[in-house]
Amino acid sequence: QVQLVESGGGLVQAGGSLRLSCAASGSTLSRNAMGWYRQAPGKQRELVAGITSGGIPTYAVFVKGRFLISRDNAKNTVYLQMNSLKPEDTAVYSCAAKAGPLGGGYSPMDYWGKGTLVTVSS
Repeated sequence: QVQLVESGGGLVQAGGSLRLSCAASGSTLSRNAMGWYRQAPGKQRELVAGITSGGIPTYAVFVKGRFLISRDNAKNTVYLQMNSLKPEDTAVYSCAAKAGPLGGGYSPMDYWGKGTLVTVSS
């Protein structure tokens, strides 16, 4: 089993940057596909970025090259670097993990963190 704790959210001006971290405990992440998701109030949760156990990333179209997902398996941590932030990026960002390798895709994910709030002001 995997426990995930996100950090790094906060209030930032439009055009600014934040780096989110997802620290895992309970199991090593070396064999787990990981993802960052976000959900704004009244909107559906959506995949922002995913990364395979081998480090291959996947990004949502709305990222447009602004975000970068990475992982450090030695530290049991996954990161989401967010640059050129826009007000529409405001959401609760959650980290998720599969129980093992990517397998059939990023749905379903097996473990979820509680999320960290990102607010982008204009």
